[in-house]
Amino acid sequence: MKFRVEIEQEEDGRWIAEVVDLPGVLAYGNTSEEAQAKVQALALRVVADRLEHGEAGPDLVSISFAAADDVWSKFQSLVMSKASDIA
Repeated sequence: MKFRVEIEQEEDGRWIAEVVDLPGVLAYGNTSEEAQAKVQALALRVVADRLEHGEAGPDLVSISFAAADDVWSKFQSLVMSKASDIA
């Protein structure tokens, strides 16, 4: 799932960012980039908490893991195919 972030500047000059799909997930920053970074970190914490407590539906998060050996073999295959392209 992709989360939409809305960012706007307050009258006092601070920036506020809000994850619209996660009620209450908002953060302030001195710049729009800082506000966005903070709200993204907060959103990840909220999602992690929901996962931990069994409150996340299947549409909330999709996570996959690859074993280290599988990743290494895919990396080696990629390197070998690129090496043959160069040769």
